Amino acid sequence: MICLTQGERIKETRKSLNLTLEKFGEKIGVTKTAISRIEKGERGCTEQMTKAICREFGVDYIWLTTGEGEMFVDSDDDFIEKIDRIMAGESDIRKNAIKALVNASTEDIEALDRLIDLYLQAKNEKD
Repeated sequence: MICLTQGERIKETRKSLNLTLEKFGEKIGVTKTAISRIEKGERGCTEQMTKAICREFGVDYIWLTTGEGEMFVDSDDDFIEKIDRIMAGESDIRKNAIKALVNASTEDIEALDRLIDLYLQAKNEKD
């Protein structure tokens, strides 16, 4: 098994999308020189740039950072369909709760986390 560097994975992504260094860089707000240096291993890829690549091109974060898994993530529709298949036989309430979490914003998840903490505090005080 060949282990690619993150820069090599970025190049592989760019090539699979048939984008030039310039077009790839434009989409994430950096120059073609910056992309070239990252691909060659002369410069590291920042966390912000890694996230921009994942967001802009549908690249899987784990694959881009570690090389594990598949290059591209499933579309939201594919993901929702997988939830339905995995949770076959479960109630619609359970399925919809999972789907809601998948679609929730970071702020929504943080609010839910705070509510759970408050609930657990109240429960512990009761016991």
